[in-house]
Amino acid sequence: MQGRIIRGMSPTEILDTLRESEGYYLCNNERDVSQSDFKNRLMPMTTVRVAPYREAAGFFSVEVSGGASVHVDLMRKQVNPFERLRITRKAMPRTLLQTVCRGSSLFGYRHYPENVIRLTVREFARYVDVWRVYDFLNHVPNLVPVMEEVQEASRLLMPSICFSTGPEHTDRYYVDKVKEILEVTGPDVIISIKNYAGLGTPKRITQLVESIGAAFPGLVLHYHGCNTDGNDIGRMSAAVLAGVKIVDVADHGYGAIYGQAPALTLIQALDDYGKKAVGVDIPSLIQSSDLLRQERKIYEPFESPFRGHDPTVAAYKLTGGAVGSVFEQADKGGFLERLPEILTEMARVQAELGNWWSVTPGSQIIWTTAVNNVLHGRYERPSLDLKNILLGRYGPLPFFKPDAWICEKVLEFQRYDSKKWPQILASEGGIQKSGDADLKMERRRLEGELDRPVSDEDLVLYLQFPFDAVSFFKFQARCGKAWLLPPEVWFRRGGFKDGECITFADEFGVPHHIEVISTRREGANVITTLMVDHSFQTFSVQVEDPHKAQAAG
Repeated sequence: MQGRIIRGMSPTEILDTLRESEGYYLCNNERDVSQSDFKNRLMPMTTVRVAPYREAAGFFSVEVSGGASVHVDLMRKQVNPFERLRITRKAMPRTLLQTVCRGSSLFGYRHYPENVIRLTVREFARYVDVWRVYDFLNHVPNLVPVMEEVQEASRLLMPSICFSTGPEHTDRYYVDKVKEILEVTGPDVIISIKNYAGLGTPKRITQLVESIGAAFPGLVLHYHGCNTDGNDIGRMSAAVLAGVKIVDVADHGYGAIYGQAPALTLIQALDDYGKKAVGVDIPSLIQSSDLLRQERKIYEPFESPFRGHDPTVAAYKLTGGAVGSVFEQADKGGFLERLPEILTEMARVQAELGNWWSVTPGSQIIWTTAVNNVLHGRYERPSLDLKNILLGRYGPLPFFKPDAWICEKVLEFQRYDSKKWPQILASEGGIQKSGDADLKMERRRLEGELDRPVSDEDLVLYLQFPFDAVSFFKFQARCGKAWLLPPEVWFRRGGFKDGECITFADEFGVPHHIEVISTRREGANVITTLMVDHSFQTFSVQVEDPHKAQAAG
């Protein structure tokens, strides 16, 4: 289809095509929809099932990796994040694959040593074509190692400016920030407007896009937003009409509330303005959603307990990717009924701490602070991360510093050296970069844990998430590639009856057959005997603390 962008095109070819096109392009943000609406519970088999229709639909890219998904895949024993990319690449060979990376925090929650950053990007760049990169303080130096490695790998770089609202968030500020990025990268990049919580009005987004476009003619712009308040179709339409070339969307049969707005709705809205989605095949788009409408039943248990669009997000500004998780935390923590109070406190904290961007890891800092303030008193129990942000460990606060009384409560909390907060700030403030990690030593340590040689892929996962990576590798060594189980089996609740059969095909199309022979409990363990491809196998799994089981017995 004319104007379609496919894998194999160089970044220069892609950018030239985007600049010359009179229409706009769609990025299917599967990853963010999964994170925002289903807590990153999306198994590769669902992606594989819908892949032929998505490939035919003609998306600019599909974001399948990054953000919290890398950690959750390991933590929940779902799939090796690199395997997810290999599976998706095989299923969609022509479509660009995209990730989102948190700058110096990579796919984690803290700043990593520079050699860890560079090695991680090199490994993921073997599979990822488009890199959307941001820093939650818009501190450009935190993006530099990632941006350099992406360009060195000849991948398409999409540096982001995190957008929010308030008197400090002027067009001039964002134009200057784009200029700062381009001074590092050069003009051959796509600048992304990361509207992480779906903030502002269509008019405000129009003003921002027009200001950036006027300052940098020919610059390709991308818009990423969340539909928390239900108004992102309006913002995306305004962005495209003002000159944005790529927007993030969801399949209308899969997206729910906090992720991206539906692709087909946007196409219908812009059609009246004479704006066309380049390369998009509408019947395939509909087929994708028809299939996913059935698949989403599997993931329904992971949807947020807090339903409905929420226009009050304009005040508390929590990123869509964190909404489902924090609501679940409130539900499990027994304070869901206090959620309105906590969200009100989030808005207050947001303003008091400097009105920066509540996106990972900043969103966790603001959420935790608001919860602690409501449950224990205002700033009476500050977290270490809150201390670190006031110390400037993540980078300088962009607009203003918190009031003295907040600095005193936070920085002097549990200090036993009698130092006052101005002294603490003067002597301990600023980014404190650690030296390079000893990669040889870390490799030996991981090999000792696993009792096998490890690849660079194994190593970069371990360097970011030591405990969860080791736990995943050991699980996979024992149980194999559990992602091969259909997701309706993997996420099934209530167990299996004796005699029940499961049939599925593996990644090579080879059929497999599992029959549940028997399941019995012995103390703290469940003993399960299976017939796997005509071979008996027995597994013993500890399901509770053995000491508790003994006491109960």
